[in-house]
Amino acid sequence: MVMSDNTRGLILAVASSAFIGASFILKKKGLKRAGAAGTRAGIGGYTYLLEPLWWAGMVTMIVGEVANFVAYVYAPAVLVTPLGALSIIVSAFLAHFMLKERLQKMGIVGCVCCIVGSVVIVIHAPQEHTPSSVQEIWDLATQPAFLIYVGATISTVLALVLYFEPRYGQTNILVYLGICSLMGSLTVVSIKAIGIAIKLTLEGISQIAYPQTWFFVTVAAVCVITQLNYLNKALDTFNAAIISPVYYVMFTTLTIVASAIMFKDWSGQTASSIASEICGLITVLSGTIVLHSTREQELANARGSVTWYVGGDSIKRVEEEHLVT
Repeated sequence: MVMSDNTRGLILAVASSAFIGASFILKKKGLKRAGAAGTRAGIGGYTYLLEPLWWAGMVTMIVGEVANFVAYVYAPAVLVTPLGALSIIVSAFLAHFMLKERLQKMGIVGCVCCIVGSVVIVIHAPQEHTPSSVQEIWDLATQPAFLIYVGATISTVLALVLYFEPRYGQTNILVYLGICSLMGSLTVVSIKAIGIAIKLTLEGISQIAYPQTWFFVTVAAVCVITQLNYLNKALDTFNAAIISPVYYVMFTTLTIVASAIMFKDWSGQTASSIASEICGLITVLSGTIVLHSTREQELANARGSVTWYVGGDSIKRVEEEHLVT
């Protein structure tokens, strides 16, 4: 029985989501162990580099990303990208059992909104033109509209790193994940160029001599390292069950925007498709707000409650007693 290309892409995409979802939890557990033995990553420590569990998470993530990259070779993006939402479910499931992290009921609603909204956006996203050479991608990347996007992205990342991170990085999840997602949208362009270069080179049309190929390799390396650094900080600071959906939503949305600007596919969209994308975006934003509000409520409850042991096994809180001696 011959397996179709779409079936191969589907299997690879599902496997990719499983690996990536598990990698979040493995790295989180490794970061916790490293933080207990040294300086936490959330405050600038790098002891996690000596933690085997963190490296297991890194290897798992790499396997997942490679599977995702190959999935795009066999199946269209409209099939592969929505399946990335499965990593959220895997991550939340493992976080509950391995990290004992609980997601409140409203957090579950937020996750559902994020997943539904992202799927709607991806399903109705414009069809992407596939370049046939690195030179063609370079021409697209140097268009004025995309250069403006790149400039705005880099400016926003610098503002987040230099101003917002020192002040709000430990309390606002959008700071770290904003940096990751913005850099991720640039990573997609570079990775696509590298993939085309590899594919053409294997077919006998060498792309190694083109300086644009090595430029995209350099950009991809810088973006990936930046993403990993701030993703580690986010995982070390915030609940993994919240990081996964928010990161997925922001990354997916910014990738769609960057792709639309670069490939100019919006002009072929129908009114119904545009309306569906707007509805999907509103749903995503609503889910993100609900998730963030849930996180803030958890922090407030943690700071506002005091517990102590009474009689060995029972635990009482301040709000449960009328008089505290």
